[in-house]
Amino acid sequence: MSKLEFTKMSASGNDFILIDNRSGSIYKTYNNINEFVSKVCRRCHSVGSDGLILIEKSNNADFSWRFFNADGSEAEMCGNGGRCAARFAFLNGISGKKMTFETGAGIIKAEVEGRRVKLQLTTPTDLKLDYAIELENKELFVSSVNTGVPHAILLSDDIEHAPVEALGRSVRYHAAFGEKGTNVDFVKIIDRTNLLVRTYERGVEGETYACGTGVAASGVILKEKGLIDSPVDILTKGGETLKVYVGDELYLEGDTKIA
Repeated sequence: MSKLEFTKMSASGNDFILIDNRSGSIYKTYNNINEFVSKVCRRCHSVGSDGLILIEKSNNADFSWRFFNADGSEAEMCGNGGRCAARFAFLNGISGKKMTFETGAGIIKAEVEGRRVKLQLTTPTDLKLDYAIELENKELFVSSVNTGVPHAILLSDDIEHAPVEALGRSVRYHAAFGEKGTNVDFVKIIDRTNLLVRTYERGVEGETYACGTGVAASGVILKEKGLIDSPVDILTKGGETLKVYVGDELYLEGDTKIA
């Protein structure tokens, strides 16, 4: 591989490789971008990360991005990745503290204050509450919503022992969620302003320390069901608490780190 400048960042335990590709040079160097991504994201064999973000030019916002999962597949949106991209853009003089950027899910707003980033997500779509899917000869009741990418929400009283890997994988590939499948979030309600969430992420194909669009989806579903108030603090597997604001607009707020 050719030498390439990059920054490694993390948010809520999710880590990302960020590359300033406003010149478009990455496409001249690597013919197969998806293969390149999967190689550099492999842990123990290369840089290793949950995903890779290309920062690119935009005619409609401060910048645009392309977001790739660790397996090389491209996704429309990633909440924690979006927070890292916003801070990266500010630190590198690509934008001011307040910015907009283009994603596959639409134009996103963000505001940077030190390590903390508040990110507006796209308007939730495809919201469905409490419907049954057939799984291994039994019915499983789920709710679902798209917060930039699709999520299925499962309530769990014993989230510490929830079968996130096994059940998450089965739901992720269920026919009810189409060819591309879904992310799967296991949610425990502590009280009306506090949740615990564990997430099985498609593209990573396993549990991650956190998922920004997943905690946002959890907030949207539970607010719609009347079970929580906004804003809600959501503790993730990685130990960080993210704040989700559910109202006319949907926001995700939390810290970012440079690795």
